[in-house]
Amino acid sequence: MKVQCAICDRIDELSNDLPLAKKLRNRPIHTYMCQICHDRIEVKTKARLATGKFIFYKSSKLIENEF
Repeated sequence: MKVQCAICDRIDELSNDLPLAKKLRNRPIHTYMCQICHDRIEVKTKARLATGKFIFYKSSKLIENEF
């Protein structure tokens, strides 16, 4: 399956057996991001988190309060 990165427009080949390929096939609203773009965003997000000024909401506050 050929997929195109939503950020850099790079075209990659995914095996049809991968869960990601099935997700992209069945739900077109999901977008593909190549590993290079994913790593770049991950590094920048971790740098913002390290400053302490950026709040990363992983889940809703109600769920966290129940635990």
